[in-house]
Amino acid sequence: MTTLPPSTRATASRIWSLCNVLRGDGISYNQYIAELTYLLFLKVAEENGAESSLPEGYRWKDLVSYDGANLLGHYQEMLTHLGTSSETKMVRDIFAFPTTVFSHSENLRVVINGLNAIQWNQISEDGLGQIYEALLAKNSEDARSGAGQYFTPRALVDCIVSIVKPTVGELIQDPATGTGGFLISADAYVRATQTQEEYEATPPQYEGVEIERGTYRLCLMNVFLHRMNASLSLGDALTEDGSHLKPADVIIANPPFGAKSGSVRATRDSFSYSSSNKQLEFLQHIYQSLKPGGRAAVVLPDNVLFEEGVARQIRRELMELCSLHTILRLPTGIFYAQGVKTNVLFFTRGHGNQENTKEVWIYDLRTAAPKFGKKNPLTSSYFADFISSFGKWPHLERVSEDRVENDRFKRFDLDYLSSTNENLDIHWLTDEQESDEYEGLRPDEISALVLVSLGSLIKDVEDLHVALNVTEDDQ
Repeated sequence: MTTLPPSTRATASRIWSLCNVLRGDGISYNQYIAELTYLLFLKVAEENGAESSLPEGYRWKDLVSYDGANLLGHYQEMLTHLGTSSETKMVRDIFAFPTTVFSHSENLRVVINGLNAIQWNQISEDGLGQIYEALLAKNSEDARSGAGQYFTPRALVDCIVSIVKPTVGELIQDPATGTGGFLISADAYVRATQTQEEYEATPPQYEGVEIERGTYRLCLMNVFLHRMNASLSLGDALTEDGSHLKPADVIIANPPFGAKSGSVRATRDSFSYSSSNKQLEFLQHIYQSLKPGGRAAVVLPDNVLFEEGVARQIRRELMELCSLHTILRLPTGIFYAQGVKTNVLFFTRGHGNQENTKEVWIYDLRTAAPKFGKKNPLTSSYFADFISSFGKWPHLERVSEDRVENDRFKRFDLDYLSSTNENLDIHWLTDEQESDEYEGLRPDEISALVLVSLGSLIKDVEDLHVALNVTEDDQ
């Protein structure tokens, strides 16, 4: 990702600092970002001429000029009306079932005036999207919000996109869209590698599904500010909610970690294997949804690579249907869910359904990796050697044409993989560090991460409780 211009960084910091007036009301940064989605949409629509999509009387000027005693009530009425009566579906979706975290009109007025004072006409259309992404990134860096445990680091997103190389005319999909980071990075890559005329002649198409309503709202805003034509939906891509997705040229995703529990909705019957592991079902969705010759890159935890039973059967089907040519072993600690060990699987859907994987190359970026955190952030430079070693996206018929083995990059043929029973959790460097996962972190970061872990554990127990009650009711 390109470095933000100083004026864009300054504007993002100014908007972020407005949250300080809300801290006394117990409002978190995560809640503040969600609230900003409403306010920024209204303000940006005024600046870029998109107010025609908003009903008369429910626009930014109507909020700024309100001089009644109950500004908060007026604001809540505006949000509700926009969610039910706007002509444009995106506007209705952004303002659907709105809730505000403001509890005092005085604080709301301070934030409105602060946003209104910014010289928006000096910010380019590209800058608006960059500002919003900077705010999302700041929120993910605040471990107390819990948002970071699912936030894919921008350096990793951009690395994956530069490897997959999306281009004009392609359908690019993310079935676990989050705030839209993969799709936005893909669009930035296409715009940077094609002329404006080429882009407009056959623009890429984008599809995404997000299950969490608040995150979906952030994604819609993110796409709007980046001027992307994307088909986004709220739902679970593993159920019939994902049946509308078209066969894709490119799929890039970081599916949510954890077990599937607490829901009675059935997954799609197109999957070959049923599993309570969400990553295994997302993996099946991804390789089944690719067009012949389509490319995919997906972030998955280590257990997908070595578990027996259904996991092994899915790995075998993956290697039959696709050329699983490259695995990148990622460092631990780059997600806020501390200790989670992850990989990126790169593969191409075959034109036939048998024997598509010829060999697998594994790049070990985990062994002897530095500790990443606020003091040592993960940057794009850390992926430079992997990108160079990867070379061009491999042909289906041959993988290693322009690849050279080195200490971190090794080739494994089918005979070797058969001897391991398709266990792809392969590592050969002997100095892998297994030190304390909290080593090098500040005390406040450690306590925040412990709270995030406890919150995730409580959610898992609640989901299990719901699932057990549902099972008993069915008996």
